Amino acid sequence: MNDHLSSLRLFVRVARRGSFSAGGRELNIPQPTVSRIIATLERKMGVVLFTRTTRAVTLTEAGADFLARIEPILDALDEAEYAVRGTGELRGVLRVGISSTFAIREIAPRLPSFMEKHPALRVELLADDLRQNFVNEGVDVGLRFGSLPDSTAVARRIATWPRVIVASPAYLKRSGVPQTAADLAAHSIIVGPSRLGPAWTFHKDGKTSSMRMEGRLTTTVNEVATAAAVAGLGLALMAKVGCRSEIENGSLVRVLPDWDMGTVELHAVFPDGRGVKPSARAFADFLVAESAHWSAARPRHHAARPSGNSQKSRVAVKAVTDRIL
Repeated sequence: MNDHLSSLRLFVRVARRGSFSAGGRELNIPQPTVSRIIATLERKMGVVLFTRTTRAVTLTEAGADFLARIEPILDALDEAEYAVRGTGELRGVLRVGISSTFAIREIAPRLPSFMEKHPALRVELLADDLRQNFVNEGVDVGLRFGSLPDSTAVARRIATWPRVIVASPAYLKRSGVPQTAADLAAHSIIVGPSRLGPAWTFHKDGKTSSMRMEGRLTTTVNEVATAAAVAGLGLALMAKVGCRSEIENGSLVRVLPDWDMGTVELHAVFPDGRGVKPSARAFADFLVAESAHWSAARPRHHAARPSGNSQKSRVAVKAVTDRIL
């Protein structure tokens, strides 16, 4: 039984990594042994689970179906073992889908304390500014900014930041400092991956106005938008967390600080159709605790910081309404 479970766990790791050697390394199994175990599993199943080429290992249709069925079962076994042990020890691999900017600026510097607390846990940061496919990439928890897509997945709100308009001192010296939203029409605009569309919306003194912004430079990566603004290419609109360091060191300056540009929420999103891994839940708890160090503006209806299970909020993405975890 243990051998069969081990082969199933190995199958999942190979499927997720797309490589016999990479999957084997996660479980400390040499590549020749991995090939032998997978071949034995295929003979036992009576189907070919992987298509092998010299460049890659990919799932067959039968393999993909088997993965979708077996992975939730293995996750449930892991959670049962975790609950029975009662030690708080986390094991296995935690796969986190995350934007590259947030991974570099906020998560990687804070990971040591989380990983020191859970020495038997391995963490994979799938850093990509395009949203990952949870199922295809085996994401256990995704960190998503902004509005959430219509889905039956479950998310937990982690933090909220204001959107800010920023520019370099050199650019503002050269082009002038805008005093009103209307002044922005005369400026160069950097459009980043904020998914705001072509219009920027401004709020002040109970009034709302919207302007269509044409980007002289457009990028899909927030870090590029920040670097471009520092280089003096124009004004950029982004979540404050994406340029906080530059504002603090003076390489970027806030523009129209008295205007409200709205906020950006960060959610920890858990995949649909699978139980939440204990490690994913623990990572979300860790992020909530760390959010105090991000100087995040907490949502108005969350006046107090969460403490204890009864105060942990989560959001059903489809309705985007608060529930109790």
